[in-house]
Amino acid sequence: MSAGVVLSAWAVLFWFLLASGRWSLYLSTRTFWVVPTGAVLLTVATIGRLATARVPRPEPLPSATSWTLGVIALPVVLILALPPATLSGYALGRRSGFVGSGVSVPTSDIASGTLSFIDVAAAQSSKAGMAALRSRAGEQVTLDGFVWRQDGAAADEILLTRYVVTCCVADATSAQVRVVNVPPGRFQPDDWVRVTGRIYPLGSEILVDASAVQAIPQPDRPYLTP
Repeated sequence: MSAGVVLSAWAVLFWFLLASGRWSLYLSTRTFWVVPTGAVLLTVATIGRLATARVPRPEPLPSATSWTLGVIALPVVLILALPPATLSGYALGRRSGFVGSGVSVPTSDIASGTLSFIDVAAAQSSKAGMAALRSRAGEQVTLDGFVWRQDGAAADEILLTRYVVTCCVADATSAQVRVVNVPPGRFQPDDWVRVTGRIYPLGSEILVDASAVQAIPQPDRPYLTP
């Protein structure tokens, strides 16, 4: 019976993540399928376990088994009880950069169409990508991200930042674009903003000359998937 209760707790968690959309804080869109699949399988397993759990004489649960079941159930309690949180600027020093991560996008995506944050970040990973982006120098882009500042940076300069998740949040890498002409002192680190401006690849770096910077709420899906 106790094992059935723990299974049911995990089933509830997976249904909760699916219904609330909080799965996006832990998984990429590529691995989202794990949530509905897990919810269904755990529900079936719970029903099966509870249906076969009846015994003529209840027996006390050994203490080792109780501790094991408690440890298995602990993540469920923590996720449901604690407020949702995302990776912020504090984690930047503990995460590798998206450039050099081995993840890329087709050069054709960079050379044509609307430039996304992923396109801009991936362009820095190859000579062909940077060449494609240089051909679009001066074009207007609109990018969403959170604010980060480097020590010694100019007052009107920020690093617009997003985390890129390929599988789950554990493999998150950081992508950053330098933005200039930002109203000094208006935005604080970790504030989410929408930047509109013209993009200029300069050497190995990419710069956006902002014409408009506005505060926005944190998006429902704060992580990008290449």
